[in-house]
Amino acid sequence: MSQFRIPGKGRVKHDEKVTFSFDGRRYEGLRGDTVASALLAHGIHLMGRSFKYHRPRGPVTADSAEPNALIGTSRGAGRFEPNTRATVQELREGLMCESQNRLGALSFDLGAVNDALHPLFPAGFYYKTFMWPRSFWDRLYEPVIRRAAGLGRAPSEVDPDRYASRYLHTDLLVVGGGPAGIAAALEAARAGVRVTLVDETPEMGGSLLSDPEVEIDGQAAWDWLAAALDELRARGVRLMTRTTAIGYYHQNMIGLCEKLTDHLDTLPENAPRERMWRVRATRVVLAQGALEKPLVFHGNDRPGVMLAGAAQSYLHRWGVKVGERAVIVTSHDSAWHAAFDLAEAGTKIVAIVDTRAALADELRAEARVRGIEVLAGHTVTGTRGRLRVASVTVNPVENGRVGDPRMLHCDCLLMSGGWTPSLHLFSHTKGSLQWDEASRTFLPGRMTEDCHIAGAGRGLWGYLDALSDGAEAGAAAARALGHAVEPTGFAVAHDRPGTGESHKELPTDRRSHRVRAFVDFQNDVTAKDLRLAVREGMRSIEHVKRYTTNGMATDQGKMSNINGLMIASDAVGKAPPEVGLTTFRPPYTPTSFGAFAGYKRGATFEVTRATPIDAFAEANGAVFEPVSLWRRAWYFPQGGEDMEAAVARECLATRGGVGIFDASTLGKIEVAGPDAVEFMNRMYTNPWTKLAPGRCRYGVLLGEDGYIRDDGVIGRLSDDLFHVTTTTGGAARVLNMMEDYLQTEWPDLDVWLTSTTEQWATVALNGPKAREVLDGLVEGVDISAEAMPHMSVAECRVAGFRARLFRLSFTGELGFEVNVPARHGLALWEALMEAGKPHGITPYGTETMHVLRAEKGFIIVGQDTDGTVTPDDAGLGWAIGKKKPDFVGKRSLARPDLVAGGRKQLVGLMTEDGAVKLEEGAQIVLDPDQPKPMKMVGHVTSSYRSATLGRSIAMALIEDGRAREGETVHVPMPDGVVRAKVTSTMFYDPDGERLKL
Repeated sequence: MSQFRIPGKGRVKHDEKVTFSFDGRRYEGLRGDTVASALLAHGIHLMGRSFKYHRPRGPVTADSAEPNALIGTSRGAGRFEPNTRATVQELREGLMCESQNRLGALSFDLGAVNDALHPLFPAGFYYKTFMWPRSFWDRLYEPVIRRAAGLGRAPSEVDPDRYASRYLHTDLLVVGGGPAGIAAALEAARAGVRVTLVDETPEMGGSLLSDPEVEIDGQAAWDWLAAALDELRARGVRLMTRTTAIGYYHQNMIGLCEKLTDHLDTLPENAPRERMWRVRATRVVLAQGALEKPLVFHGNDRPGVMLAGAAQSYLHRWGVKVGERAVIVTSHDSAWHAAFDLAEAGTKIVAIVDTRAALADELRAEARVRGIEVLAGHTVTGTRGRLRVASVTVNPVENGRVGDPRMLHCDCLLMSGGWTPSLHLFSHTKGSLQWDEASRTFLPGRMTEDCHIAGAGRGLWGYLDALSDGAEAGAAAARALGHAVEPTGFAVAHDRPGTGESHKELPTDRRSHRVRAFVDFQNDVTAKDLRLAVREGMRSIEHVKRYTTNGMATDQGKMSNINGLMIASDAVGKAPPEVGLTTFRPPYTPTSFGAFAGYKRGATFEVTRATPIDAFAEANGAVFEPVSLWRRAWYFPQGGEDMEAAVARECLATRGGVGIFDASTLGKIEVAGPDAVEFMNRMYTNPWTKLAPGRCRYGVLLGEDGYIRDDGVIGRLSDDLFHVTTTTGGAARVLNMMEDYLQTEWPDLDVWLTSTTEQWATVALNGPKAREVLDGLVEGVDISAEAMPHMSVAECRVAGFRARLFRLSFTGELGFEVNVPARHGLALWEALMEAGKPHGITPYGTETMHVLRAEKGFIIVGQDTDGTVTPDDAGLGWAIGKKKPDFVGKRSLARPDLVAGGRKQLVGLMTEDGAVKLEEGAQIVLDPDQPKPMKMVGHVTSSYRSATLGRSIAMALIEDGRAREGETVHVPMPDGVVRAKVTSTMFYDPDGERLKL
């Protein structure tokens, strides 16, 4: 048995030993231990080094707020994790742990030289030190800073673990499995509410696990807890342990991270390590309790100095005494109860040092019974001990004056500065906080979400108050959900409500420049640093935070923020609420990247969307390319063809016969409603009022700046229904833009927007034989040239499937686009392929589509435009409704810079040597002999080899491009300067006769 382990005490399994290692040395713990409790059971307090000064550090807490005891953990190759809190990591067989932030051995850290030189490293020293000489930055400063930056050792191997994610909908989510949270869950569940209760620890109970002497409704605390949890399970409540609520987002969306396997000796096959839950709750109860505050005094950071509540937890939960001789320093009653519990477990309580002169008679009497010396109205002015506290200096304080010192020998110093409500999650919602002068802390104020805060989280101390408040919160949530319920009452014996007073820092007899009273333990921020920051001009608490790094540790300021605020506000000379708190941001505790990534790793790191026709392309040897999030067939090689040969064949087959193309990735949006046409008039540059049902129009969408954002063909299916197509990559962006205007600018319009991209599979038939392929497959509409002219749309049946049939073309040939429900997409494709066999039907991919459209001068938004191109620049001035009163971007089109001469305009380019193909993106100059730097007048946007034309073609944006038609420009290329003639963008069938076949 370990020296500091109490046989039979705690909730660990004393009959089940677990072996682990720390810094290469083997230790034994018990099942249910954390790394911290197991090491403390062996008398080991030194578990790490601080970031800046490499000072020896041990655990301060027994929970996830721990700033000091950070370790690296591993269970084999690729499974190393830095910055794991030893106070949270459960023991498992074979767990390998290592201390962090040390140079050499943990007990003899060469980096501790920084501590000896601490006067050279005051707050903000790096802002001043690394400014001069400038030449030192690259050679000295940056390399040194990069080596010193960060905590722990970053993993270098691929993580072999799996991570999962789930969605959950619940009526009530209760965050915190302590007395208030359990009472809330019980009350709501009894009313018939669907409840989910989460807690970050391995078992529910919260503070009750550290206080077994309390009695609730005539039962010992642990017995009542077991019965309550059994009832919750019986009522169907989802109980989630090892689950941290990491973020509280808009409309009651809460992110939960559930640890699944870190505590297991062996990993189940294919089991995820962690699971991210995205929970949408109708109501939320936050019952996260409160965080015990450290006291700020000289030497408060030595190993063996920890929170009194943490020592009580180690005793009752893990059966571990944190020392043989303890001194308690406190300003709150709760530490007295911890002292009493430790005394009864065999720890010698040397003294209880209380900063308050007036103490409750009951507390003094309890101390007297146990033979504990009480030093009321005293302060702590220092500690001693190299790797663990060995003594503490205490002084009386009378009328503000610090008296003569007295040394008390101890091996642990337990402190308590009172309790701070845990409001991190509440702060994520942008709810307001209110300063409570009586308790000298912030409490929750205005709510922005449908949530309730219960128990210590809103400043209530004591089990009766916490239970009663939790029950009321659960009942209130149930009533909000339509259930009639009144909260249940509780009877509590041996309650420990407690009171206290708050200090910014303890009085001292030392000179201010010699006091090293730590506020942020991890980052080595002292009270002196905070006051220096204020003297050097930092008035905002956010500036003080960044200048000193206070609260920027992995504990997110849980241990330091309130003390830091109190000190900063005193230095500024303002009340704490005037100075305010720094912003709490998710996640609540450090969370692995794997949990956020979930299934998105390797091949699934970026979602790849496939069309219903993807299986055909794969089976027929297509080469694929990513387009936005889609996987699209790039080209279909045959008989060993390279891309150039395959594309040439596909182009000639389409121009001469018929080609078939999978266009399912096109964005599709339905605009419906009585005001649909008015909405379209306002969104797009074109007029839509006179467009008859059954007809289509090419539409251009601008941003407010007047630049092209998207384009596409739009069909009017009826007076109040438009089928809008967008570019593949622009579908989500266009829908978001439309929704934004509809909701914020034109809420009076009676319009509904629906994304239908995934609803329809789209197959394009192009070529002079396209109609012959469709003949016999179309029912309900005449597709002759006279009955269905170019830019028409009809609802009919194709190959037996309900369809929206468009007659349009992105190739310049006779063309049709057939839209059928996505589930029928592959069957339609196969039917068209079968019908097209006699006509030599040829599948083609995106590269051929690009060549065919370029031959006709059709633009691709994002390739031939760059975010600074207007419709006129792109040769689309005809698409602007001249008589329209307004549309998005219209006013910007009149800006002087958009109508000025010299703008870049889209034109065609034909190289003098047709065999030379220009590089896309290549810059264009007028005079290749001009002195450097050359003036660039434009760039190549699209460039292809055209099998149809027997030469290369290109499109480019050139200053005054249309006025330069017929001129020769020069394009510097890797092999020399290429001469090219400026032409129209329409290289093929400029009169559009082939569209009318």
